[in-house]
Amino acid sequence: MLKIYGIPRSRAFRTLWLAKELGLDYENVAVDMGKGETRMPPYLAVNPNGHIPAIDDDGFVLWESMAINLYLAKKYGDAGFYPVRLEDEARAWQWSFWGMTEIERPLLTAMFHRAVLPEDKRDPVLADSCERQLGRPLAVLDGALAASPYLLGEHFTIADLNVASVLSWMRPARIDLSHVPKMADWSKRCAERPAARAARELQR
Repeated sequence: MLKIYGIPRSRAFRTLWLAKELGLDYENVAVDMGKGETRMPPYLAVNPNGHIPAIDDDGFVLWESMAINLYLAKKYGDAGFYPVRLEDEARAWQWSFWGMTEIERPLLTAMFHRAVLPEDKRDPVLADSCERQLGRPLAVLDGALAASPYLLGEHFTIADLNVASVLSWMRPARIDLSHVPKMADWSKRCAERPAARAARELQR
């Protein structure tokens, strides 16, 4: 059986969402970074970097959330969910890596300084700066969604799930999306998928 290491209130959320989307049987092995469990020998034997998520798919161990999701989607997804054409596959990789390089760090920083850290540890100036930093990449995403309802065309794919999973932190980060209406609509449609809702339920 597929094992997914991590807790739902972490980057493991994106892999749990994918597992729900694909209808996979899995075991969620709760490894909590807040309790230092990612730095303990049993977990370091799975991922020597000490980060979550990681998976064990019948003996095949893999870490890095986007690599995990692309692997699982290609192995278990149907032709509509994981791209068939090489060019579309490359665009799925492009958007997945884009989400990590352009969006994740400023979005996480804004969320921590607006919602996660104790009040006396928050830096509102830094949070506002991160939101401004997000303006350009969110506009890029908004522009890409002007031509089609989803990133690769007419249907929801792994590219959408991977990017939307990163952007799931926008709400607690209180990011203003009024200037990117197409992106905001797309994000809402992704978040309202039954599998996304089921994965969020695991966070409660």
